[in-house]
Amino acid sequence: MTLDKLPVGHTATITAVGGEGPLRCRLLDMGLIPGTAVTVRKVAPMGDPIELRLRGYELTLRLADAQKITLDTEGGKV
Repeated sequence: MTLDKLPVGHTATITAVGGEGPLRCRLLDMGLIPGTAVTVRKVAPMGDPIELRLRGYELTLRLADAQKITLDTEGGKV
């Protein structure tokens, strides 16, 4: 499952971060690192972007970027 498919209020663990070059580096710099638990808090009225909670802070991410993050829902609330 990818991050863009995770329902609001559910938590999962990041298993892989895709993308190439600067995009991948930017995602990793924002704390989207494999092994990190992430929760979807809100979705914008038009569906994009989404607000995430991870590592003690909130992060807003576009769906196009969220599609590059693979999740493991085992142990999450999905």
